[in-house]
Order: sequence, then structure tokens, then C-alpha cells
Amino acid sequence: MKDKKTDRQEKTAQSSVWKPLLVLAAVLAGVPLLVLAYQSHRTGLPLGSLLTHIFRASRQEVPAVRTSSVRSAPKIDFLTAAAVGISPTEPPRIGSITLVDLDKDGLLDILAADMLANRIGWIRQSPSGVYEERWIGPVLPAPARANTADIDGDGDLDVLVAVMGQLFPSNDKIGSVVLLENDGRQNFSPHTILDKVARVTDVRAADFNGDGRPDLAVGQFGYDDGETRWMENLGGWQFRSTVLQSLSGVIHTIPADFDKDGDADFVSLVSQEWEEIYLFENDGRGRFQPHLIWGSANEDYGSSGLRVVDLDRDGSLDILFTNGDAFDYLPPRPRPWHSVQWLCNRGGLTFTHRPIGALEGASGAVAADADGDGDLDVVAVSCYNFWEKAESQSMVWFENDGKMNFTQRDLAHSPTHLINLESEDMDRDGLPDFVTARMNVYPPFTRESRVVLWKNAWGKAARKP
Repeated sequence: MKDKKTDRQEKTAQSSVWKPLLVLAAVLAGVPLLVLAYQSHRTGLPLGSLLTHIFRASRQEVPAVRTSSVRSAPKIDFLTAAAVGISPTEPPRIGSITLVDLDKDGLLDILAADMLANRIGWIRQSPSGVYEERWIGPVLPAPARANTADIDGDGDLDVLVAVMGQLFPSNDKIGSVVLLENDGRQNFSPHTILDKVARVTDVRAADFNGDGRPDLAVGQFGYDDGETRWMENLGGWQFRSTVLQSLSGVIHTIPADFDKDGDADFVSLVSQEWEEIYLFENDGRGRFQPHLIWGSANEDYGSSGLRVVDLDRDGSLDILFTNGDAFDYLPPRPRPWHSVQWLCNRGGLTFTHRPIGALEGASGAVAADADGDGDLDVVAVSCYNFWEKAESQSMVWFENDGKMNFTQRDLAHSPTHLINLESEDMDRDGLPDFVTARMNVYPPFTRESRVVLWKNAWGKAARKP
């Protein structure tokens, strides 16, 4: 028979064998759980939703859109191009443009975020068809975007500026949100409401909590440390900030009521290694639930621009977006998968990915009934293309046949390096016009026009741009 001492020794020996194994098992199980918990914290997704997305493969391996798979047709010359605003003395670097009647005189103007001058340019239309630019607000380091809203409720439009701090990659906390208060006579006073944060790329206004005051959705690209947040308007130019997500590479944060419940949700485009689109569902009181509605399995997908539009006109808001960013490479060069696409809203916050067409270096797209046939076409521009080649396209038109089948037509090959495109009826003739902005970040550099108005002459005599 074993004595008690021997029995204890055997148990100790067994314990000494099992303890390391149990520790190892705990580590092997714990590390993935810690990673999942960390990712859940960064994305704002509940752990269950995160696991669902992983196993149901929300990310898609999107194949390159073959040129042969998209019908092409000869060019139709219906746009006439004219430079507006200040003539550049060096290669232009405009972050974005916004079309808005800033002075409420009945004529649409253009706001340009000039990242060389570090100013916001107001290209005022007055009288009709005549454009003159002046700077508004103070010098701001690398303004990426300027939007408008009546923040203080006094009846005029204030200007919301997303300030990057610098264009090129940086982890420094140099971003800010600056609101330019309009005195009603288009004189602007700055209020810095968010400062010393990761580089800010977008700020948009909507009343998220139903108190009658416009709040803000803010996107911070950062570099490794971007964020998505909403800022509650407390009145008197005071805001309370809440971080909703901690992912880098946020480009756009656009408010819209996606679920038709009467409050403002918002959608964000997250680039960098994420290449994802999130919808932040609002409960009507400013409490948001993020939903990952689409993502690419390609970490170099190059997400570049997004906008909200009912593209198929079925009464539900869809998402039109581009992938064509190549700024991660030196020199920046287009990739075979660069293209224009849309997410068809199926209801219940579910979306189906649909390709529209290929475009090397695609940087932005708009939906507009360019030919007046009652459906929405898509016009897109390219920033990162082979600009040393004369045949490289800077602007294309995807003509809709009314059944969401698109025919690609060439529009322009210059100006090159087009970073942004907007569309409105600028001359009030019933046809949508287009405005483009230019961003020179790699050669060949030229001093071509920084902002161009493309007047739509469909059905009228038009000359080649």
C-alpha cells in the first residue's frame, strides 16, 4: 500500500504536469478572445456581431471590373469647361469642394478647401454666370473639407471645416474641427470646438438627438489612430464629444435616415487597411449602434469616396462609392481593381454590392440625370492615373439605361489629378452641371485650373472641352 507521503508526491507530480498545460490552454484560448475584445472595442461592434461578420464573411473578395464586361460607347460632347476662382500660380492642391448658396441670393456658389493656401475659398456666383473668389475665415493648416449648416440658429449658413493639420501621413495630434460663424453678411469668425486630435477629414451636421440643434458627425483619418465621433450641440458654440469608433482612415461621415424611422443615422467610409463601410444606426436620442454593411477582403482596395443617393429610385437610400486611392505607394499608381460601384439598399440595414464600371485611380463619383431621360447616371473622376499618358481618363460618364445597366463614355482627359466632383444645376437651366477640383500630389505637375465648372449643354450645341 502507498503511504500518504508517496500519494502526495504523485499528486504533486501530476499537478506539475497539468498546470503548465492548463496555463498554455488558457493562453491559447485567451489571446484570440483578447484580440476579439480589442477589435470589438475599436469598431464599436458587439462581440456577437463581430463573430457573425467574421464567420459570415461580410468582407468580399471583389474582382477587378473588366473593361470588356462594361459596355462602352463613343464620347458625346455635351459639357463645356470653364475655370472658376483664383488662377493657380503653382500645381493646385484642393482637398474638396462644396456647392451651396452661401449668401442665400438664389445663386449657387462653390466652397473650396485649398490645402496649399491653407484657406477656405468662397467662389461666389454673382451675378448669374460670373464667379469671383475670396478667402473666408483664418489660415487653417490643411483644410480637407468645408460643409455648411446654421449652427447657431440665426438664419444664416455657418461653415464647418475639417482640418487635417497636414496632408501627408502623420500620427501627430494636429487635427481640429473649426466652425466659421457667419454674421449674416458673410464675415466669418472662427470657433475651434475640437483640437489636438488625429487628422480630421470630414464634419457634417444633423440633429441626432432631436433637440432642434444641429449636431456633428466627425471623421478622423489620423494615420494609425483615426476615430469616428459625434458631437452634441449644447448651444453657445459648446459641444460634447463622444467617440463611437477607433479605426484609422475615415474619409466621410454622411448623415441620412437609412431605416426610415425619422431620425438621422450616418454612414462612414473607412480606408487604410480596413476598407469598410459602417452604418451608425441612431435610436433618435444620439445613441448609435454601428453596423458593418460592407468591406473588401483586399487591404489595398483604395477606398476613396462615398455619397448617399437613391440611385435606383426605389425610395430607399443607396450608397455610391469609389475605390482608386493609391497614395500608399510611391509613386502612386492605379491598380486593376480601381472602380465605381454602389450598395443597393435592401431594407433592414442590408445592402447588396453592385459594380458600375472600371476607372483607374477613381477618386469620386456623383449621381445625376446627365442626359435628362429620367434616370440617374453616374459621373466619376480620377486623381491617381497614368498622367504621363495622354489617353488617361480624368472624367467619365456611366450612362444608365433605366434598368441599372451602365454604358461607359469618355468625358475628359484634362485637367488631370481630379480629386473631387460635385453636381448641381449651377445656371438654373434644368440640367445638372458639374464642378471638379484638382489635387496635385505626384508628377507630372502642371498649373492647370484648380476648380472647373462643366456646364451641361445636353440637347444644345456643345463644343469639345
